[in-house]
Amino acid sequence: MTDSAAVNVFSFLDYREALRALYAHKKAHEYGFSHRAFSRRAGLKSTNFLKLVMDGERNLSPEAAQRFARALNLGAAEADYFCELVQYNQARSTRERATAYERLSKLKPLRAARELDASQNAYHARWYIPAVRELAARADFRDDPAWIARTLAPSITRAQAKKALETLLTLGMLVRQGERVVQADPELTTGPTPLGHHLADFHRAMIDRGREAMDLFPRDEREIGAVTMCIDDALLPALRERIQAFRRELLTFEHTGDRKRVVQVNFQLFPLTKKEMP
Repeated sequence: MTDSAAVNVFSFLDYREALRALYAHKKAHEYGFSHRAFSRRAGLKSTNFLKLVMDGERNLSPEAAQRFARALNLGAAEADYFCELVQYNQARSTRERATAYERLSKLKPLRAARELDASQNAYHARWYIPAVRELAARADFRDDPAWIARTLAPSITRAQAKKALETLLTLGMLVRQGERVVQADPELTTGPTPLGHHLADFHRAMIDRGREAMDLFPRDEREIGAVTMCIDDALLPALRERIQAFRRELLTFEHTGDRKRVVQVNFQLFPLTKKEMP
C-alpha cells in the first residue's frame, strides 16, 4: 500500500505541503522514521535536506524529486504527479508554469479534482470576469454585453462581455432571478490555497490595471502609494498577516448608499534585496 492511501498526493498544488503531510504521516505510523532515515532511503548525504526543502530553503532537481518519491514509497501515478508538481511550483516564468500545469491537468487521477480547479481557472482567466461579477451588485445592472463593455474601464469588447456573462452564469457565480441577473453570493475569496498560474496571471493583469489607472483617472478617484523599508526577515510573516487581515476586513466593509462603482484594491509585499543564505 502506498502512502497516498492515507495522504492524497493528488489533492495538493504545492509539493512542499505534500511533503510535510507525507512526512508527518510516516513519522506517526512508521517506527523509526526520521529525517536521517529518509535521507538514507533517498541516497542523500545531508540528513536535514528534507527539512530544508519543506521549509522552502532548498529546491528539488528532477532527479532529486524522483528520489524523494521513491523514499516516500509513492506509487507510479503518485510519483509522476509529485515530480510534475515540483516542476510546476519551481517554474521560473509564467509560460513554464502554464506548460507544467497543462501536464499536471492531463494526469488521469486528476479528473475528479480538475472540475473544481477549472472553475477557479475560468473565473480568473480574464481580469474583467471578476469585475463583471461585482458589477452585478449594482441595482441598475443590465445583462447586456454592450452596456457592460462600455461601463468597464478600460472598455472591453461586446464579445468579451458576452463570454464573461456566460462564464459567470455557468459557474453559478451569477444567477437569474426573474428578469434580473444577480450575484449568487456577496463575497468570494480564494482562501489560503497556493497561488496557481491562472491566479498569478490574474494578479499580474490587475497590477497592469493599476498602472493604467494613473493615466485613466484623476488623483481624487484613486489611491496609489508605497512604503520602502528595511526590516528583520523574521517580521515578514507579521507584515503578511496584517495585509491579509486588512483584506479580510474589506470583505466585511459596510456597503452603504447607491452602489455604482466597481473598484480594485491591490496589495503587494515583496523583497527588493536578496535573501542571505545561512
